[in-house]
Amino acid sequence: MFSVIVASDKFKGTLSSSEVAGAVRDGVRRVRPDAVVGSVLVADGGDGTLAAAAAAGFSLVPVTATGPTGERVRSGFVRRGEVAVVELADVSGLIRLPGGRPAPMTATSRGAGELVAAAISGGCTRVILGIGGSACTDGGAGLIRALGGRVLSGDGVDVAEGGAALATAVSLDLTALRERLAGVEVVVACDVDNPLTGPTGAAATYGAQKGADAAQISELDAVLGHWADLVARSTGHDLRDVPGAGAAGGVGFAALALLGASLRPGIELVLDLVGFGERLAGVDLVVTGEGSLDEQTLHGKAVAGVAAAARAAGIPVVAVCGSNRLDAARLREAGISAAYALTDLEPDVRRCIADPVPLLRRLGERIATDHVPIATLR
Repeated sequence: MFSVIVASDKFKGTLSSSEVAGAVRDGVRRVRPDAVVGSVLVADGGDGTLAAAAAAGFSLVPVTATGPTGERVRSGFVRRGEVAVVELADVSGLIRLPGGRPAPMTATSRGAGELVAAAISGGCTRVILGIGGSACTDGGAGLIRALGGRVLSGDGVDVAEGGAALATAVSLDLTALRERLAGVEVVVACDVDNPLTGPTGAAATYGAQKGADAAQISELDAVLGHWADLVARSTGHDLRDVPGAGAAGGVGFAALALLGASLRPGIELVLDLVGFGERLAGVDLVVTGEGSLDEQTLHGKAVAGVAAAARAAGIPVVAVCGSNRLDAARLREAGISAAYALTDLEPDVRRCIADPVPLLRRLGERIATDHVPIATLR
């Protein structure tokens, strides 16, 4: 019996990981009805991380928390025993901006901190924090404040939320934060290596996608530098240039410098959480994918992580995607033997986005025809 595992990331803005898996499974079974087709939900630490962990047996704990612009949102974390998983995107992410209206200078990461605090209050001693997809560039100050840290102005008043307000910060009170984090391990799932500041920093690289114009990006970069100076004076360590410090508008920096967190590639953490290595036993083919296969795919994204794990187990890998910008040589370097794109079937990208499921089913049929041998069927 031929066994296939579909382990695809979401097609961003179009299909979830589970929807991709379902469409591919349906297509494979149309051509090879006796093939065994399973699925593993995966993500790279951004949106979809909670769903992947929940599908692997973690339990959802609902929490109402602060959204990126101060509104209350229904979110939560998942846990298994003393391990909790928090997805920043679900509470402080772009998807939580009311009406999709960005707030680059005032958006806050406070909600993510509230979820971490709730997990710790619930008895969790290891917190995995996925930080992709944030709406804020506040250096992680909101996260820190929700966990008990105080960011104070010259007259001893707490500064306002958001990145711009950090310009008025002159001191930190970390007493309550340190008490709350005692005995707690924080691991950050991160898929970028940007520093906090500078031409490849949080504001310069990601500010525009969060709605900042050129002047605001410059202001935010300066503010983050001021924030890093303040944190360095308070802790004795300057971590602004550590790879990943610029992730999620500086949440990576705050987690490293003030929570004592470690950073790991998001896809590696997620694959560990879902027991992907164990799921590969007896599998003959892995199908992975994401919306667009391009050079970014090869640097810490879910597709690259899945392919690396399957290759290490000696299992061939193919990919499905909306569009493919990688040639065969680059795909082989990543351990992917073939890529199947929606645009191979429908050149109009708008139609691919509007109705992707039938096209994905047809790609599943092609994969079955090309890779599932008839001789395996009884």
